[in-house]
Amino acid sequence: MNFHDLFLKPYDSYETYQIFLEAIATIFGLLSVYFSIRKNIWVYPTGIISTVLYVYILFKFGLLGDMMINFYYSVMSIYGWILWSKSSEDHIHVEVSWASKKEWFLSGILFFLSLILVTIVYYYKPFIDNHFSMINVQLGLYHLDWANWLDIFTTAIFLVGMWLMAKRKVENWIFWIIGDLICIPMMIYKGLGITSLQYLAFTAMAIIGYFEWKKDHQTNQIN
Repeated sequence: MNFHDLFLKPYDSYETYQIFLEAIATIFGLLSVYFSIRKNIWVYPTGIISTVLYVYILFKFGLLGDMMINFYYSVMSIYGWILWSKSSEDHIHVEVSWASKKEWFLSGILFFLSLILVTIVYYYKPFIDNHFSMINVQLGLYHLDWANWLDIFTTAIFLVGMWLMAKRKVENWIFWIIGDLICIPMMIYKGLGITSLQYLAFTAMAIIGYFEWKKDHQTNQIN
């Protein structure tokens, strides 16, 4: 299978507006990660544009877990925007720190609650796909493929990452790196080639972000 088959052929059946929306969402997603690396509060307004668009895109492609996490991103972006505004002297840049044991414990709770919640949503996926009608619908998890199970897992990972980012914790980047790596093959499988390339870029940027935040924290500790 060549580059065309993996990344371009799936778009043959797409409407022009669908390709346009995915491209715009990707651009703003990359901008959001860039601003995050710079500890710049513009991570949130650019992120909101990207995640709102992806809520629609992912719903159309049946990735309900990833759709939910993008809806969660949109809500958490507002929360993070407020927190960062209050924690920044210039209302643009913020200081970062490592997570405490309590925050790791809360992260674990968030992770498992997310797994349960998204699994329940997928249980009702036949009902959702049938335009919220129970006519000739059989509920269950029998319809899930490997991409759906990965979607459930990555949703939990990203939920924790977003929460830790809002709290300005260095470890948030670890969760983004893991989740982004998993999403690359999943998006290719679903025919979202542009988005898979976005996650590849996200992985590289998240690695840079981790070392940048770690270095900045060490510098602030010395000063």
